[in-house]
Amino acid sequence: MVSSLLSGIKVVDLTSVVLGPYATQMLGDLGADVIKVEPPAGDVFRAAEPSRNVGMGAQFLGCNRNKRSVVLDLKSDAGREALMRLLADADVFIHNLRPAPADRLGVSYEAVRQLNPQLVYCATVGFGKDGPYSDRPAYDDIIQAMSGLASLNATPEGEPRFVPTILCDKIVGIMATQLVLAALVNRQTTGKGCFVGTPMFESLVSFLMVEHLSARTFGPDAGGTGYERVLTPERRPYRTLDGYMAVLPYTTDQWTRFLTFTGQSALARLDWVRDPVKRSKRIGELYRVLSETMSGRSCDEWETVLAELDIPFARVNSLDDLFADEHLRAVGLFQEVNHPTEGRVTSVRSPFETKDVAQTEDRFAPVLGFHTIEVLREAGISPDRIEEMLATGAAVSPHGQHETSN
Repeated sequence: MVSSLLSGIKVVDLTSVVLGPYATQMLGDLGADVIKVEPPAGDVFRAAEPSRNVGMGAQFLGCNRNKRSVVLDLKSDAGREALMRLLADADVFIHNLRPAPADRLGVSYEAVRQLNPQLVYCATVGFGKDGPYSDRPAYDDIIQAMSGLASLNATPEGEPRFVPTILCDKIVGIMATQLVLAALVNRQTTGKGCFVGTPMFESLVSFLMVEHLSARTFGPDAGGTGYERVLTPERRPYRTLDGYMAVLPYTTDQWTRFLTFTGQSALARLDWVRDPVKRSKRIGELYRVLSETMSGRSCDEWETVLAELDIPFARVNSLDDLFADEHLRAVGLFQEVNHPTEGRVTSVRSPFETKDVAQTEDRFAPVLGFHTIEVLREAGISPDRIEEMLATGAAVSPHGQHETSN
């Protein structure tokens, strides 16, 4: 369901793949009118398999709901002019262009600000404009490598690995959404738009260093980076008699309850176990105790015990297990819907919760250019001019030229 929290906000979305589309999908979920401007070939993420129809891959469907698709050839004068018409009364413009291409298209911040001083301008780029990497291309894998994430996720033998999800794009997409919302609030106060930017490299380093700056917080002589608790090799899901579980006694009381129940009261009474500071320095030893202890019972048995002890726990799920999870079923996170072009599909609804806010049905991820004619009409472009744009390829619509006169 679409919330009405951003009703009346117009977003022009010139992004592709995941970072920007994920951010603008969240804005669409909150009620903004998101106009996705695509080149004639479409967002490259449309081609990611699996798919039922060409250009409508499952991954594309997952981050492009609640948007309208407009196809403009921005290499043409008419296409660029149409984009400027869309930006003239937009509230938000978000793109993932590097500085040089943005300048060539005439959509640098300085140029667009002259057109619409109240516009919130968001650049989702690989690297900040003041550094030597500013014109480099970047994707999720590149940032996982550069930010230190791949080395944090290394194998026991020290071989760096990518995290098997598009983590950087999605985290920075959330940051971009947050910045856009803050800029809209600022506009309410000042009456002016502004520039906001989310460079992926800097954003991921700041994200990781929340805990991993660690002793370097106090200078290089104080020690190295890395939060010891999460880096210890003993921190892992623990094998039970019939599966794996995550268990995390965290407070002194939780450790005391767990160790006492499992017949290790003497360990629970030791000074270093009872003192949180001392315990944190030797946490790997306690995690080894967990590993040895968990193997003696089944998952069902441990769930009963840990619930009674009020200690955080969870079974290790596969992605397929999630469809049978009783909580996710109760809240209806997965939904079967009838997509107008893709037929019956499974969708993951927005996880946001609101009360006392009007809601409408989700808008399905659109076929390429499905809303081109509709949006250009709304921008005040005449039917004759739209037909000319369609005839020359400056704009593309799957509906054909005839609809411009309807």
